[in-house]
Amino acid sequence: MAKEKKETRKFVAQNKKARHDYHILDTYECGMVLTGTEVKSLRQGRSSLVDGFVQIDGGEAWLHNAHIPEYTQGTWTNHSARRKRKLLMHRAEIDKLASKSQETGHTIVPLAIYFKDGRAKVEIALAKGKKEYDKRQTLREKQDTRESNRAIAAARRRQRASAARH
Repeated sequence: MAKEKKETRKFVAQNKKARHDYHILDTYECGMVLTGTEVKSLRQGRSSLVDGFVQIDGGEAWLHNAHIPEYTQGTWTNHSARRKRKLLMHRAEIDKLASKSQETGHTIVPLAIYFKDGRAKVEIALAKGKKEYDKRQTLREKQDTRESNRAIAAARRRQRASAARH
């Protein structure tokens, strides 16, 4: 029987605002074409996806506005911080994303950059924009679940405390 290799992920950047602003319909994991200084900068844990988006151009997927700062020990070979980066995906996935993103209100946003088994990956999502009332509803639901979890935890603590006394 072969040994199962445990998958390790080291997150570099997450786009939490994307989950707040969009309904996530489908997610994809893809590689990125990076230069050496970009990889070194990512390994230092420095990156931002806040303004990032993905665009399908000429049958290729491109990541725009993802901020990977210049490598501090880099020389003249350093990269520019906000250059567009090619994403490595299967042709069928790119075609599917291209057709879905043409629909009204749909966009492709990056959710996270991470290292998986030593390789830099980006998780992208096909998303549909939320209306303002959807955002308020999501926040309300999150707050309600947080309050109910706190109440359950407090009741359990009281229950354990009373059981320990008797």
